[in-house]
Amino acid sequence: MTGVAESRIDEGPITEFTPPHRPHLSFRDADLAVAHLRKLFEENTAFLREAFQRFVNGELPEGRVRACYPEVRLETATHARLDSRLAYGFVSGPGVHSTSITRPDLFTDYLHEQIELLIRNHDVSVEVGVGDLPIPLHFAFYDGTHVEGVADTLQRPLADVFDLPDLSVLDDAIVNGTFEAPAGTPRPLAPFTAPRVDYSLHRLQHYTATAAEHFQNYVILTNYQFYMDEFCRLAKDLLADPESGYCRFVEPGNVITHAGEAGPAEGERPARLPQMPAYHLVRADQSGITMINIGVGPSNAKTITDHVAVLRPHAWLMLGHCAGLRNSQQLGDYVLAHGYVREDHVLDADLPAWVPIPPLAEIQVALEKAVEEVTGYAGYELKRVMRTGTVASIDNRNWELRDHREPVQRFSQSRAIALDMESATIAANGFRFRVPYGTLLCVSDKPLHGELKLPGMATEFYKRQVAQHLRIGILSMEKLRAMPRERLHSRKLRSFAETAFQ
Repeated sequence: MTGVAESRIDEGPITEFTPPHRPHLSFRDADLAVAHLRKLFEENTAFLREAFQRFVNGELPEGRVRACYPEVRLETATHARLDSRLAYGFVSGPGVHSTSITRPDLFTDYLHEQIELLIRNHDVSVEVGVGDLPIPLHFAFYDGTHVEGVADTLQRPLADVFDLPDLSVLDDAIVNGTFEAPAGTPRPLAPFTAPRVDYSLHRLQHYTATAAEHFQNYVILTNYQFYMDEFCRLAKDLLADPESGYCRFVEPGNVITHAGEAGPAEGERPARLPQMPAYHLVRADQSGITMINIGVGPSNAKTITDHVAVLRPHAWLMLGHCAGLRNSQQLGDYVLAHGYVREDHVLDADLPAWVPIPPLAEIQVALEKAVEEVTGYAGYELKRVMRTGTVASIDNRNWELRDHREPVQRFSQSRAIALDMESATIAANGFRFRVPYGTLLCVSDKPLHGELKLPGMATEFYKRQVAQHLRIGILSMEKLRAMPRERLHSRKLRSFAETAFQ
């Protein structure tokens, strides 16, 4: 082991094996700060991986092995900042602010932007060094399988030697706005702790069968595999267009098709699709489009957006099917949500139902313009195929089997025009995580008017509308990509006292 330190617990002194101590360094250059973060993180995770290998080989240390996450720290003495127009990139007040950092290799561009804004807005240096938050052994391995594969054969419990994931630093108190820093401790600089980010990176791999580095900054969520099949077809057409800017397409199993290559794709397709398969139409600067089939229900919608949020995407959209609630609607009409009735209940503990989820102008305009361009309708004529209004999301897929009077009365009082199971959850989690959100649904049935979703009707509907709906979604994302990020990440999603990192 490289370094030895002694600490004490109630049972007496214990020996700690740690990497060599490195003092915090001050930086006024974001490139140098991020490079140092990458160096510290790689040193400390390599230390844990090497120690674990020795442990597996029977070299049992007489003590604990520990390495900690690097951190970024900032201290200011004034409320002043240079640019008050920004939604992020500044601390909420004087004092010390810090955050633990993981995977700086994955978040290089993000970290560079956040640190550069802090240096510029406050005209101070940032400090980079190793903090005191231990790296759980599982998170030193980017896919976690190295640990799980051998844990049952070890001579001593892992917890006797290494730090394991700790739920007390994995919660969402910071991003929920309920965290209170103890007196004398730094205030948080970022919405998530490093272990919380690591946890989600591992869960993304589990749920989608694709590695976190393939995820793009513009995310489309859907509830049908039909959309994924069409996305694969459209993605490969775009990949064949040298003017599109897309460089590769990644499918579950990390199967990669490169632009301009006629040979077989890299990687191995999984024997079966994961729970929520993801497909990534990649651009070199991560500004491409990721699409995920979240399946049915608000629980899935919350689960996947809980984890995608740590990647700090620039926008996510829900494209899916809904029940049209108005007699004037036709199958195949579009619904652009500008409000939500939240009867999904999965976020009640994190974001009370009384919190309004507002429409975001930038997203709404992009979606409406995309519908106009793809359908050929504009202005007043657009009302022939699209209606803007309230979408109700419910947690009971078979609500039609209840006594209709009570739910229908609520839907009418709320002025809802459509009903689904996921949209309000996705929008609410976007609001909660400060990720710009939007919803464009397609009417696939009208249960209040005798048009139920039945196999024969549905098959014809899917053939007709899925391709057009998806083209609208992709065009919307391309419009958002062309927009300055400071407009997209607007102040509308920020609360009273926010973290500096977006």
